[in-house]
Amino acid sequence: MSPVPDPQELLRSLTDLRRAVAAEGRGIWRGWNIRGRRRFRISALNFAHYLALRRRDLSRMQTDLMPYGLSSLGRLEGRVLGNLDAVIGALTAITGSTPRNYPRPRAFFRGERLLRANTEELFGAVPEGARNARIMVTLPSEAAADAGLLAALLRNGTDVVRINCAHDGPEAWGRMIANLRAAEAETGRKARILADLGGPKVRTGEVRAPEDRGRVFPGDEILLAGGSLASPDGYPYQAACEPAAIPGRLRVGDPVFIDDGKLSGTVERFDEAGAVVRVLRAGPKGYRLKPEKGLNFPSTDLGLLALTDEDRRSLDFIVGQVDMVGYSFVQSGADVRLLQEEFARRRPEDWTRIGLIAKIETPVAVRNLPEIIVQAASRQPFGVMIARGDLAVEIGFERLAEMQEEILWLCEAAHVPVIWATQVLESLVRKGLPTRGDMTDAAMSARAECVMLNKGPYVADAVSALDRLLTRMAGNQTKKTPKLRALRSW
Repeated sequence: MSPVPDPQELLRSLTDLRRAVAAEGRGIWRGWNIRGRRRFRISALNFAHYLALRRRDLSRMQTDLMPYGLSSLGRLEGRVLGNLDAVIGALTAITGSTPRNYPRPRAFFRGERLLRANTEELFGAVPEGARNARIMVTLPSEAAADAGLLAALLRNGTDVVRINCAHDGPEAWGRMIANLRAAEAETGRKARILADLGGPKVRTGEVRAPEDRGRVFPGDEILLAGGSLASPDGYPYQAACEPAAIPGRLRVGDPVFIDDGKLSGTVERFDEAGAVVRVLRAGPKGYRLKPEKGLNFPSTDLGLLALTDEDRRSLDFIVGQVDMVGYSFVQSGADVRLLQEEFARRRPEDWTRIGLIAKIETPVAVRNLPEIIVQAASRQPFGVMIARGDLAVEIGFERLAEMQEEILWLCEAAHVPVIWATQVLESLVRKGLPTRGDMTDAAMSARAECVMLNKGPYVADAVSALDRLLTRMAGNQTKKTPKLRALRSW
């Protein structure tokens, strides 16, 4: 059994850590040269301290603090230096050293207040004593004609509605907004509006397969054509790639995923028609190639701009109609600046009032998340969506749970609200009955500031169930911190 660590040595180590993190974090913060929102300048300094802290391996120190009842470093995201000061103060008392003042409670919990204010700015307030997380619902095309659907969603607890600009068009979006306003008047409840830009569409176009063997299996080859399909003699299975330039950017060995990872393979070679992909996984019954299915190339720089011409046309309508804009395929701070310039061109007087939601769906976006946060949050209301569909395919399903935790931690350190998205309560939304895994995932989503449900025939029932679940979870836990209410289950 390991001996209890020496408290004096722990105190010295922690004091040295605090000094180094304070200096390094302030250097990072100064390098950002933040202009604009004063509230974010405060949050950005804590964020910089967190980045400096998490570059270090603290696992041994965390374990050594536990026998003294001082394991709170694992919950310091929103208040890095304050938490270090509190632990140093406790160790000082334990060792009998010169007394050190603890942080004042108001200063200690300032991060929670800032995150709460940023959340309300984006998503609106919730009734006192209710759940902490908001509920967002993606509107189906039918919402343009059915005001009753909007009323049912609001009555059951919807706080934000999402318009997917990859579908329908300005006329339909306008009717959805009009129906929302009518539902608000009918129910007495308000909802914010998020318009989600479509972004670059990387997908299959025309496909070809033999008539007598329509499904692809592991070991088969698929020609991923950069333009027109080739003669079927050499390649029985073919799919055109849109945009057509992408096959030319691939390299031998690059992974390729089709239809949210239902089929996966690697680039084996090239010919004049495109890239030849060797299928590695296609499911026990094989996979039937279809047009309009998403393509993912996690190891490839696709050279695509996050903001497309179609997105710019969508902005012409939505910047004056909605509360927030969702940014698909955002990969860097430069991408954020590009969209902010479009906002400023269309609403020069008050574009900084528009909320911006960065959808994190690629490994590049994860690596660049700090610069994305700083560029966006320093100028306007800002939140992050964990777009778990594409993200799971891009980084691997096994790493998704780990990565969504890291995104939650980084955003909490910057006091940035998070949307937990993709397939929440999916079985309930689509079939009317949730799975056990659905309910567990939805319970975990309570650590985010907003939870998104997709469209489906039972979505109003799913909103009601999620409202009850999030309310119960709010009594048990805030972010990573258990509330330790009395347990009365036995």
